[in-house]
Amino acid sequence: MDEFDCAVIGAGVVGLAVARALALRGREVIVLESEGAIGTGTSSRNSEVIHAGIYYPQGSLKAQLCVEGKQRLYAYAEDRGLPHRRCGKLIVATSEAQVGQLEAIAAKARANGVDDLVLLSRTQARAMEPALECLAALHSPSTGIVDSHALMLSLQGDLEHAGGVLALKSGVVGAECGGAGIVLKASDGTALRCNSVVNAAGLAAPLLARQFDGLPAAAVPGAWFAKGSYFTLAGRAPFSRLIYPVPEAAGLGVHLTLDLGGQAKFGPDVQWVASPDDLVVDPARGEGFYAEVRKYWPALPDGALVPGYAGIRPKISGPGDAAADFMIQGPAAHGVPGLVNLFGIESPGLTSSLAIGRFVGDLLS
Repeated sequence: MDEFDCAVIGAGVVGLAVARALALRGREVIVLESEGAIGTGTSSRNSEVIHAGIYYPQGSLKAQLCVEGKQRLYAYAEDRGLPHRRCGKLIVATSEAQVGQLEAIAAKARANGVDDLVLLSRTQARAMEPALECLAALHSPSTGIVDSHALMLSLQGDLEHAGGVLALKSGVVGAECGGAGIVLKASDGTALRCNSVVNAAGLAAPLLARQFDGLPAAAVPGAWFAKGSYFTLAGRAPFSRLIYPVPEAAGLGVHLTLDLGGQAKFGPDVQWVASPDDLVVDPARGEGFYAEVRKYWPALPDGALVPGYAGIRPKISGPGDAAADFMIQGPAAHGVPGLVNLFGIESPGLTSSLAIGRFVGDLLS
């Protein structure tokens, strides 16, 4: 049986960041990825936004790791020359009821250590973005965008430079916990004994954890899949910043984000689905997008939205439930030495990735 000090399951942005952090601490690390390339799941099907840390409950892991991760990510991108832009965003109120919510959002942000939000009048917001329609807005100057694939390639390079190994098409189907280390069972029938294992399998993390013999079943949360569809804009958007409506319960509303080339996309919406493989964008959903977008951009032309792509949020809370925090579950929580499970790492997982790496490294030190 082969042996490795530490195995990270999943080569998305979080798995790669965790593996990098462990390798930089001198650990012998292998990343096991079931697909033939890195970042083919949630990491490549999101808005590529660097979030400021505004919306999350005070003291939550999402709040702490997003704020820390944002700072780490900007510094890392600048140091490595990775494509990114601190473009800022406007959170817009399009009704009187939402105007009152803006101050509550700003207060929550301040509690999380985000103290750069500026409340704008309609006139001030339109001076920044003339095509915008709103009653008031919050300006978040520290929100930005990043090339997520360039980020993942850089993390992979750091991992390998530090002696780590990436094994593609190396799916894990279960494990035996207990005794001397953790024995991972691969889909091809081979086994790998490890001192430490990090389950960073994203959408599959709860399902995989249920196949870990010796891990208490009560320690594994349920899994729900919240599909988000994106529609791209035909033509160039008249905005230089990201535009977000006041948040909804299960997501952040149908917002406008930009890529580094200036192309605009709208989404994601929220559609609860039974399978994480349900990734086809239904063109009919675009009809609902027009009504939502026109609340803040009334001039959106008919026929301008083109079906883009869809992603799945790896939820551990279901429809109607309060949004769950990140669940970074170490030995103190489940009793298995050397095992860390990462459950529910949805947004702001990309922003938080380097901070999650630091956090997991501390758990396993």
